[in-house]
Amino acid sequence: MLVETISILDGKALHLGYHQERLNRSQKALFSSFTHISLDKIIKPPSSNRQLKCRVIYANGLVDVSYSTYNPRVVKNLKLIESNIDYSFKYSNREELNELFAQKGNADDILIVKNGLITDTSIANIAFWDGYKWITPKSPLLKGTTRERLLRNGFLIQRDIFIDEIEKFELFALMNAMIGFKPIKNGTIS
Repeated sequence: MLVETISILDGKALHLGYHQERLNRSQKALFSSFTHISLDKIIKPPSSNRQLKCRVIYANGLVDVSYSTYNPRVVKNLKLIESNIDYSFKYSNREELNELFAQKGNADDILIVKNGLITDTSIANIAFWDGYKWITPKSPLLKGTTRERLLRNGFLIQRDIFIDEIEKFELFALMNAMIGFKPIKNGTIS
């Protein structure tokens, strides 16, 4: 099973085109035959004055659509964890990510290192500020929709980021569909 997590604000699904692209790409890559899912036709959020999290569960066809109030978690401190995890598709089963997350110790989240390269946290893509521009890993675990949007509009550039480089950056930011792009002030990575 796969999942798209979509932010709903004021009854509107945000950046739906990017989610639709990823859903289409995932179905095409993983299933020889599938039923096309049109997100704009199936997402019918309840009225709410709060941000909602819409989860669309799918495989070769639609499985479920659910809505919940979004409660962001505070992330300031990341712990580096080495892993060869493959999460190139957004699977609803996060067991392997959860096992890595369990190793966080006192940190708020983990920052996964794969083959000596920085990838992602357990819940978000990451970018680093070098004093001039925002740089995101060229090989993330998952090509997130917010990351894709910010790459296309030129806000981010991508390149390999080696583990020994992170201390040279001034700041890091987390990004995903629910939080958008969020610079983390006074964040630490250890």
